Amino acid sequence: MVYCFSEKESAPTMDLGCGNCWRDSKRKDSWKTTMLLAYQSLGVVYGDLSISPLYVYKSTFAEDIHHSETNEEIFGVLSFVFWTLTLVPLFKYVFVVLRADDNGEGGTFALYSLICRHAKVSLLPNRQVADEALSTYKMEQPPHTKNSSRLKSVLENHKSLHTALLILVLLGTCMVIGDGLLTPAISVFSAVSGLELSMSKEHHQYAMVPITCFILVCLFALQHYGTHRVGFFFAPIVLVWLLCISALGLYNIFYWNPHVYQALSPTYMIKFLKKTGKGGWMSLGGILLCITGSEAMFADLGHFSYAAIQIAFTFLVYPALTLAYMGQAAYLSKHHHTIHSIGFYVSVPESVRWPVLTVAILASVVGSQAIISGTFSIINQSQSLGCFPRVKVVHTSEKIHGQIYIPEINWMLMILCIAVTIGFRDIKHMGNASGLAVMAVMLVTTCLTSLVIILCWHKPPLVALAFLLFFGSIELLYFSASLIKFLEGAWLPILLALFLVTVMFVWHYATVKKYEYDLHNKVSLEWLLALGPSLGIARVPGIGLVFTDLTSGIPANFSRFVTNLPAFHRILVFVCIKSVPVPFVPSAERYLVGRVGPAAHRSYRCIVRYGYRDVHQDVDSFESELVSRLTDFIRYDWHKEARGGSGAHDQDGVSHSGASSSSGECRLAVIGTVSFSGAPAFEIEDSVGPASVSVDFPTVDSMADVIEVVGPTERRVRFEVGPTEMGSSAAEMEFMLREELQDLHEAQQAGTAFIMGHSHVRAKQGSSVMKRLAINLGYNFLGRNCRGADVSLKVPPASLLEVGMVYIV
Repeated sequence: MVYCFSEKESAPTMDLGCGNCWRDSKRKDSWKTTMLLAYQSLGVVYGDLSISPLYVYKSTFAEDIHHSETNEEIFGVLSFVFWTLTLVPLFKYVFVVLRADDNGEGGTFALYSLICRHAKVSLLPNRQVADEALSTYKMEQPPHTKNSSRLKSVLENHKSLHTALLILVLLGTCMVIGDGLLTPAISVFSAVSGLELSMSKEHHQYAMVPITCFILVCLFALQHYGTHRVGFFFAPIVLVWLLCISALGLYNIFYWNPHVYQALSPTYMIKFLKKTGKGGWMSLGGILLCITGSEAMFADLGHFSYAAIQIAFTFLVYPALTLAYMGQAAYLSKHHHTIHSIGFYVSVPESVRWPVLTVAILASVVGSQAIISGTFSIINQSQSLGCFPRVKVVHTSEKIHGQIYIPEINWMLMILCIAVTIGFRDIKHMGNASGLAVMAVMLVTTCLTSLVIILCWHKPPLVALAFLLFFGSIELLYFSASLIKFLEGAWLPILLALFLVTVMFVWHYATVKKYEYDLHNKVSLEWLLALGPSLGIARVPGIGLVFTDLTSGIPANFSRFVTNLPAFHRILVFVCIKSVPVPFVPSAERYLVGRVGPAAHRSYRCIVRYGYRDVHQDVDSFESELVSRLTDFIRYDWHKEARGGSGAHDQDGVSHSGASSSSGECRLAVIGTVSFSGAPAFEIEDSVGPASVSVDFPTVDSMADVIEVVGPTERRVRFEVGPTEMGSSAAEMEFMLREELQDLHEAQQAGTAFIMGHSHVRAKQGSSVMKRLAINLGYNFLGRNCRGADVSLKVPPASLLEVGMVYIV
């Protein structure tokens, strides 16, 4: 694939091959497309948020405060609900946070990715210059202000801040997972609670929990089919539910208390707190449930668009929820001594109670489905960044990108959801737990967005500080109200988050230490080139794929393999599958291919780059595509040599060090998806002359190497200006090209072997007690009980060669 454009042209548009998952953020959708996306977002984004009227008032008035004749309590709660809905979902998310997208993607990892691209704070040590040439790596480059540069330097120079930032992101991630556990339980339980008005108390007591558990079991049992088969029902269900609660709200307002709108005045919040005191402050833990699901607006941004989510919330969801809460308050203001406890269904007229109950149960299932799918997605992202033990990821739709199913997580969530339902059996305790998880996620989002405002948007620190103080103080107030109920349910998300953060941090820490060990113990290229028949080394037919985390050098596990089995394959490919801090890597830019040694050695290096939301290929398509990219690279390399360029080898067959004179390896070229006989999309140059064309990508300083060596050399990305025909003057090179391609074809026919390391990690002597516990016990226990790399890549057992390695870190 070759891109042709002049110096002033922008980067070309690329087809990612993943549907509508990645769109140019500057492209304007038509109003019809935007309205359609807004409608579709109802079932995915707003399922959780829309069902909050089922349990907000019930949780608020559970025990902390009581409804009196003056209505000051109910009006104060309504005022709090209205202003909380207005300030957090509407002002914070719709008008600010949604703009902090990463190539159209949202969520905790999107914010972390943006920060990592604008400041070197990532703990993953495999950064390459070539990554900054990705079209999805785009960074806005306004003039750096003194304050943003100062903050950037502080963050980059203190390793402890890198760790603190990662722990903050992991904490937010764990709280999202906790929300995925609690939301299905409280949503379905609240919806089923409507049966209490249609059966006796004795029957209801024994029927409510089993019915809830049955619905939850059915919900989780259907996950492996994927949501795309029933997803077209989601938006209509949520739309009907929103229209239903709006109609009920209007009916209750006009029938019971048309003056309830006066409670929207913020003065009622002050009256409420003055009258109720500490009890009113503690009741905020129930009020905050009105914004559960707001985070989904940002997390699911990549599936829709900013305008679609903004329109759906501003013109439908927000008014519907406001009317629903006002309607409930109007009814309760005239029913001070109801025989039933305060709840949603007491305000529903008896004639429509059963239809409303049915729609409510369906809406709760839709809301639960959205948060379960979101949990799968965020665990997959954590895994891609080396922050979660390997699990099996099943892609449930070939057409819709990003719809995944994780069997282990699904069944764990089901068991825990049922345990929460049976253990708590109370909306108040479930609400306390869910509220704390939600507020923790929002606090993390506020902190990360403040960093984005300074580092990425280059706004004055005062703007970021004002954002942090205003919204952070609101969320801290609600968080404190939830935290005070630690013994009444709030302990659950805290305990779960501590456990998950420990697991994720231990896994990430050991992964980084293993990488550093590999980096320090890699084998020189000269050792590989010296292997030959004189040493008893044989080359056997076939392709050997050596998987390694290194982006340069020969991994130590390969030397162990050759030492114990003195033979390796005719075609040898060192494959590095790495994660890049972008949501998606276009398929045309995914493969970095280069030689290891001279052409006659038939050894190559292939770096396969994925974003944190990318779908990893299965082994069959990966193998065939890898061979295709190697074919294209071989043609390009010999073509460039025929043109007299600095190819990968000279007349003596000795490789030039295009990438690094110290590593002895050749430059890596980015090979696109379309077969060609000319040059690839672009390559990494040794040096930059005056004639080089730099397109949209800034010069990268202090990077001596496309691989890992740091030094003073300056590099840029050079784009070829159009395809060329291979010269016919070099008949000998033509023959050698055909011979190399023939060898590759024959090796593919002979079969492919996957060479992987089977590692055991031990802490070195003299390590601290915490490190020994984390490495010797924690990491090795997780490694033994999670999926292996071969299972994650779906490698056929007959083609797998595992090399035992002991890492002393």
